[in-house]
Amino acid sequence: MNLHWPPALRVSDDAEGPRRTAGARGQTRAMTTLHRLSIDVRPGTAVSALAMSPPSAEACLVLAHGAGAGMAHPFMQAVAEGLAERRIATLRYQFPYMEQGSKRTDAPPLAHATVRAAVACASARFAGVRLFAGGKSFGGRMTSQAQALEPLAAVEGLVFLGFPLHPSGAPAKAAGRAAHLREVDVPMLFAHGPRDTLAEPAPFDDTVQALGPIATVLEIEGADHSFHVLRRTGRTDEQALDELLDGIAVWMQAWRLG
Repeated sequence: MNLHWPPALRVSDDAEGPRRTAGARGQTRAMTTLHRLSIDVRPGTAVSALAMSPPSAEACLVLAHGAGAGMAHPFMQAVAEGLAERRIATLRYQFPYMEQGSKRTDAPPLAHATVRAAVACASARFAGVRLFAGGKSFGGRMTSQAQALEPLAAVEGLVFLGFPLHPSGAPAKAAGRAAHLREVDVPMLFAHGPRDTLAEPAPFDDTVQALGPIATVLEIEGADHSFHVLRRTGRTDEQALDELLDGIAVWMQAWRLG
């Protein structure tokens, strides 16, 4: 695990009951509960959500999905279960377009409103627990844009699981996509793989260096945008995921101690 510190609500609740999660070494973890929720975004628009709650949670991550797959995607599920093993609760949620089965992402104002509604839901549900927000790719970018426009209430930091800095093959567009990050005033964790075609090394390094000490890079060796690793590296996707989740947990603790 490589953590680089650059120089510088209405909620309807349907409990599914206890869910037992297995640890990275196959050991049974403490009982974790999973609840299905509905979150009002605006009149006439509601989205589904999943709250995963380990006992004695130390933090909660409000976790948005990527552009092409919703909150129940295996990667999102694995992240939620792995964080629960590390005593971090999660609130996963859908964007309205995904809720409706559309492939066209929501306009930014609606996406931002959804992020805010999900954060408000998590803040109410996990009262007294340290709150972070972010997501996979598109979901992380919508979260950072919302934070840049107006701080998300009670959120202490942002977590990006593969930040889409530019379209594939168009690194010159990175500066435009990164501009709003200068307006973010909470710590940011960029989980990144060197094979990420949506955040090539040169523009990615320039972006985080320009942000200074508010930005931390969690580099996952050999990973791509989806945190897949090549077999010839001798590592597995499961090992890369464990490294990712350990890094998130360490970073959350580090900012608390700081």
